[in-house]
Amino acid sequence: MSRLSHLKAILSLPIMVTLVVPAIILILTWASGLPWLILYPLSLLSLISGVPCLVVGLLLVYKTNQLFASVGQGTLSPWDPPKHFVVVGVYRHVRNPMILGVLLVLLGEALLFGSIPLFLWVLFFWVANHVHFIRTEEPALVERFGDEYLRYKAHVPRWIPRLKPWELSTETNNPYSD
Repeated sequence: MSRLSHLKAILSLPIMVTLVVPAIILILTWASGLPWLILYPLSLLSLISGVPCLVVGLLLVYKTNQLFASVGQGTLSPWDPPKHFVVVGVYRHVRNPMILGVLLVLLGEALLFGSIPLFLWVLFFWVANHVHFIRTEEPALVERFGDEYLRYKAHVPRWIPRLKPWELSTETNNPYSD
């Protein structure tokens, strides 16, 4: 797995979603003259809550990309997906931690800028991914990984992380267990 493959995937997907699209939204909102800021005292709360969202989101995106490369032997891109099923680390708590990380980054940006249009982008991005996962990605994962993915799907939630990590049973002989 080359570093160039990972760099291309990161530049084409998360950077586009978390930097380019939000920048365009902010520029268009500013240029339109429409009100877009959350007003005080909510603005203070949005600043205080935006930074932790941004930091946790960036950590999730970094860690999940690292797991896709090291354990999955692939990238986040659909053209070079992981070759091995990844069920370690944060993936034992939630099925879509990478997108959850991107959503937290977007939410952090929306809070930091106090931008209602950015909040709408977060909502649109989540709904689009939710539909995509249900209709496309999850059926493809069942096809690629079979019963192993079905067991995982039955125990690990799609969006809201479990507090206790899912423990794979010893009978599955999972080489990825921690």
